[in-house]
Amino acid sequence: MAQVLDTIGAQIIKVLAGMVPSGAPITGETRIARDLGLDSVAIMDFVMELEERFDILIPLDQIADVETIHDLTKAIEALVKDAA
Repeated sequence: MAQVLDTIGAQIIKVLAGMVPSGAPITGETRIARDLGLDSVAIMDFVMELEERFDILIPLDQIADVETIHDLTKAIEALVKDAA
């Protein structure tokens, strides 16, 4: 399970790296909106990219509960598992 989380987390960080200024540190504890300064439009673009990449739908109520990259990784891992 840890390897799946690491793989999902790496993909999330890769997507985010293309959306934030270069050099901005992104780790599992990075708070997506607060630390990276993404506005609501950028966050929705980010979510849509992840939905396409993982072939899942992320419910809006789950997005509201996500603060860090680690939170998002766990949520996506659960959605991917449920979709399988």
